[in-house]
Amino acid sequence: DPDSGDNGLLLYSLVRGQTDEFDINENTGQIFTVSVAGKTGTFNLEVQAADQGTRRLTARTAVSVTVDSSSSSNIVTLVLNQKINVVERNSAEVQRVLEDKLGWSVYIVDIYSEEIERKARSSADETQVKFIAFDEAHQEVPAEDVKRKLREQKGDIEVELEKVFSASVSAAIGEAPGAPTSPELVAAIVLGVLLAGTFIAFLAYVLLDQRRKRYPGKQDLVKKVEIMEGIDNPWAVDKNGSLTILKKPEYMNN
Repeated sequence: DPDSGDNGLLLYSLVRGQTDEFDINENTGQIFTVSVAGKTGTFNLEVQAADQGTRRLTARTAVSVTVDSSSSSNIVTLVLNQKINVVERNSAEVQRVLEDKLGWSVYIVDIYSEEIERKARSSADETQVKFIAFDEAHQEVPAEDVKRKLREQKGDIEVELEKVFSASVSAAIGEAPGAPTSPELVAAIVLGVLLAGTFIAFLAYVLLDQRRKRYPGKQDLVKKVEIMEGIDNPWAVDKNGSLTILKKPEYMNN
């Protein structure tokens, strides 16, 4: 809209389509997902732009969004020593600085802090900005290339962000968390542990059984008591395996 003032101020909105799955930034027109977990396919949306003049003028256009089941491996995390509410409020400026210093288009995927569960949003001292960079052909720039450029431009990025936040800024590259363990992998691990436990128990039983056979107990030993020549042994085993008291042979009484 070439008009100035309120007549040139455009606000964007979704007027038709899956508005539960998507939302739009009314100031920039940027469409983003709200809840598409587990959903794939093409979603047809209709976007309206409206100026803020006395006689509001509007225009509409159709937008098709394709959601696939894969997740980007090119998401890069930038860790800022700023409060999350401050970063959220200045997200457009953060995006502008990154685009200017990296030389690519930047899409901010998420702004979050791991500390907000323990602290208020205004108290969390570290904020993570997850973003993807796109080249002129609208292709994702590999994460390693983005990280390399971030390292090269680290000083300049911090200087520009200090102007945005009016405070000293430290920008560091965050490491992406490991992928969550799938239920299948968890089941395999549990099964492996159970099988290992069963095998160990079986092995212990076999070893114990072998030990018993090698070293018989006292009862077995009693049954094997023999009369040694020249020694009085009051105990012996009869032909049925029972213990009996033996009498001295007559020749030993003489």
